[in-house]
Amino acid sequence: MVLSSSFGTAASAYDRHRPDYAQAAARWALEFAPGSRVLDLGAGTGKLSATLVALGVDVVAVEPDPAMLAELGRALPTVRALPGSAEAIPLPDASVDAVLAGNALHWFDMAVAGPEIARVLTPGGILAGLWNVMDDRVDWVAALERVSGSAAIGPRDTWSSWRAATAGLLRPGDGTADRFGTPEQAEFPHGQRRTADSLVATLATRAGLLVMPEPDRTATLDRIREFLAKRAETADGDFTLPMLTGVLRARRL
Repeated sequence: MVLSSSFGTAASAYDRHRPDYAQAAARWALEFAPGSRVLDLGAGTGKLSATLVALGVDVVAVEPDPAMLAELGRALPTVRALPGSAEAIPLPDASVDAVLAGNALHWFDMAVAGPEIARVLTPGGILAGLWNVMDDRVDWVAALERVSGSAAIGPRDTWSSWRAATAGLLRPGDGTADRFGTPEQAEFPHGQRRTADSLVATLATRAGLLVMPEPDRTATLDRIREFLAKRAETADGDFTLPMLTGVLRARRL
């Protein structure tokens, strides 16, 4: 898929501008894990891996894109990082107690990845997807969403729609129904310090913008920049982008 393979072209910017994940969200994801061996699947540049390392768990990261994997290695040299994908995980059977995916589960072909994830999990192990979403209950964030368009801020990117947009990822027919229990969802407060320029740079790393024709991409980013310059909340200096980390989790049967 063009969208899922677009991030490597912006690996350095992705690492510099994408947020980490709320520690409380990662703790909840791992709440019922039978042990502390955790696979960060589709690990990107290691944003979720860094959160997991801070929690003191034993992390192994798997990422298909060489540029993203190289950034991860530079940022987290102590984390074991392997090339691979959700559909072909380079780990033995029953070798991890949890599989977490940060802003990545929606890219997986679950008909293939579901059985593969179940293979590497111990019985009772946890599968969880985490997404950083903007809190569009805040007026200026809701206005930013309208100005930006779905290529920059899509349905998985906001508080109001992330649950509906991700609820079907672990449903019957995707290879997980006979291997995992009923999924649960929860959100945890989060935030990211940004300036207008760095928020524009963050949105520029979204897959929809990375694959957009350059004139359209430039016009979209200029429109966002103009909006931020006019809002009192974002026009001058640093501000906190109101966010949450949403989690979808299920237990291996």
